[in-house]
Amino acid sequence: MAITLTAVVFLLIAAALGAGGVWLAMLGGSWYYILAGLAFLITSYLLFRKRASALLVYAILVIGTLAWAIWEIGFDWWQLAPRGGVIILLGLWLLTPWIRRGLNAGADAQRTSWGPAVPLLLTVLAALVVAGYSMMGDPKQITGELSEEVITSEPDFGGNVPADDWHQYGRTPYGQRYSPLKEITPDNVNSLQVAWTYQTGDVKLPDDIGETTYQVTPLKVRDTLYICTPHNWAIALDAATGKEKWKFDPNVGLNPDRQHQTCRGVSYYADPALQPGQPCAERVYLPTSDARLIALDAANGQICPSFADKGTLHLEKGMPYDPAGYYYSTSPPVVAAGKIIVGGAVNDNYSIHEQSGVIRAYDINTGALIWNWDTGNPDVTTPLPEGQTYTHNSPNSWSVSSADEKLGLLFVPLGNQTPDQLGAGRSENVEKFSSSIVALDLNSGQLRWVRQTVHHDLWDMDVPAQPTLLDINTATGAIPALVGPTKQGDIYVLDRRTGEPILPIEEVPAPTGAIEGDHSAPTQPVSALSFMPQRLTGTDMWGVSMFDQLACRIEFLKLRYEGRYTPPSLQGSLIYPGNFGVFNWGGIAVDPGRQIMFGMPTYLAFTSKLVPRADVPPPGDNTKGSEQGLNRNEGAPYAVIMGPFVSPLGLPCQAPPWGYVAGADLRTGKITWKHRNGTVRDSSPLPLPFKVGVPGIGGPMITAGGVAFLGAAVDDYLRAYDVTNGKQLWEARLPAGGQSTPMSFALNDKQYVVMVAGGHGSVGTKPGDYVIAYTLPK
Repeated sequence: MAITLTAVVFLLIAAALGAGGVWLAMLGGSWYYILAGLAFLITSYLLFRKRASALLVYAILVIGTLAWAIWEIGFDWWQLAPRGGVIILLGLWLLTPWIRRGLNAGADAQRTSWGPAVPLLLTVLAALVVAGYSMMGDPKQITGELSEEVITSEPDFGGNVPADDWHQYGRTPYGQRYSPLKEITPDNVNSLQVAWTYQTGDVKLPDDIGETTYQVTPLKVRDTLYICTPHNWAIALDAATGKEKWKFDPNVGLNPDRQHQTCRGVSYYADPALQPGQPCAERVYLPTSDARLIALDAANGQICPSFADKGTLHLEKGMPYDPAGYYYSTSPPVVAAGKIIVGGAVNDNYSIHEQSGVIRAYDINTGALIWNWDTGNPDVTTPLPEGQTYTHNSPNSWSVSSADEKLGLLFVPLGNQTPDQLGAGRSENVEKFSSSIVALDLNSGQLRWVRQTVHHDLWDMDVPAQPTLLDINTATGAIPALVGPTKQGDIYVLDRRTGEPILPIEEVPAPTGAIEGDHSAPTQPVSALSFMPQRLTGTDMWGVSMFDQLACRIEFLKLRYEGRYTPPSLQGSLIYPGNFGVFNWGGIAVDPGRQIMFGMPTYLAFTSKLVPRADVPPPGDNTKGSEQGLNRNEGAPYAVIMGPFVSPLGLPCQAPPWGYVAGADLRTGKITWKHRNGTVRDSSPLPLPFKVGVPGIGGPMITAGGVAFLGAAVDDYLRAYDVTNGKQLWEARLPAGGQSTPMSFALNDKQYVVMVAGGHGSVGTKPGDYVIAYTLPK
């Protein structure tokens, strides 16, 4: 009975591999699956006949598969496993007494002999040896050590922030995500323990949109932490105990048209004209998802009525369309030079009738508009006259900007005009400013320089991260530098005075052939420091078994793919890296003394398929603002279907790793080390902590003690790493997803690390409302 059932299973496998293999071969892919299907068919026939020769045929399949797998991908365990896992398991089953002894039933001597099974036994053992050997190495990692030499003993951190504090999103206006504190070191970090835990009470609601996320980086001023929550509550906490001091709820309500329900941070300002202790002498500015900016007294959370309209700045003013749900600020504004400077997020790919991406600078005390920089009218920065509107659907800045008050410059990461995948009819200014980093005069808003990172962007490769500022030593002396991470993996290292490259930038040929009426740029820029992925091939397709791997190989060849910057198409294009980015809003962290960086490059392929307007179904009652699935692009000739490139089981079709931690020298552009980061514990049916290297969204933080901290990965951990070599030193299990950026402060001569754990709707991590502080034991 066991032999007959096995023969039936082998026959079904033969049919699946044969049909899929023929389809794959017709698309120009590997013939292996046809040959494997034939071997399963012959084995099935021989099993039905109870012939011992079935074991020999299967042994040939095992050794052939082993040879083919090594030829295709070498000794990479995570790629060998799906190719051979099912085959080896079935080989072991054929070696069991229930099968082996039942073959050649008419010959009693053969029934108990191992003779016919020896070739299969040897080939299975060979495969297991290869599997064991492949587990001992990692062909995808880069090992090395960053120099521990301190290039600048007194680096410029930007701003006047005490070493114990963290006053802005990236600690200072330079966005370095670097703490000068040294108490926590590689030698003692594994002793970190929870000091306190606070729960905000702001939890994901049943009617919330999918991308309800908790991405805040807390600020710390003297003895108080300031945070915001997904529904834009502002909260002050005692830094030593985590006890709540005050809470302010702006009542933003729910709106299904919002694509994001989040808050990455608040902004802090101390008014030098007021005496400490006076009302609103210190203020916290809260951006909200209903397009408001609210000034609060940092001492008690009360609204400061002297700012703007009784304490509230209405960001919809001057917008060409009703902004409810379509325009809001998810990131903290910049505080610099007596101004508070605000960008905003627009809903991607909803409609061609979008709000403006204007950047506006307001008097931080009164809320009066000082200047506005609109990419549709970039030369006129004087405040918009009453009754006029900004340019609709201009490139926006949804992330965080940086500022250098000494140079008098603001550095803004810009996005794209929507629809992201359709470039026909874009204006000259849109073509100039889309997906760029721009430097604006802090006092006038006038453009000083622009550095574009993607030409004629058709892939949603907006610049997602806060530019990081530091001084970099070169052969000609120290240069004020800007480091700009991008979704496509390039990291631009520029002279921030001029935008000219410190590390070389080269224009390289790019795929062409956009849809009729559009075009794609013939070349694209590539920085000398780049984490861009290698071009995918059929051998990079992956699965938990040979079956979903085969499905991915078929789908891969059905899509249009010519490498990075393959234009969107009607047949469907593979976009790699996808718009999730190699780097996203979490950016990188730098050590300005050693002039090195720590980052979390992520690699996920997406698909992009254009849909003619006539084929777009009408919106449903429960349509929400997701960036995945059908993006309607109302008013455009095409909608677009977007999403991650996944197998029928919902796993990435490309082979892991999907996420790393990496270190690079910013003076040379050399990537010194790169290691898999994170496990599948929280993203697989079985909670097994296999260190595959998983994607993440969030940012890192470096301390002067030589330790980097990072949550972000889709497993629920906060981890510490040795900055020099990338070795993981410590991890703490989080009660929810850690898709935020940690920070560090000191109080009463103790250094703390704070992590917010609340999950991320887009990547499916566990929601929560936790703020957790860690410190070393007394």
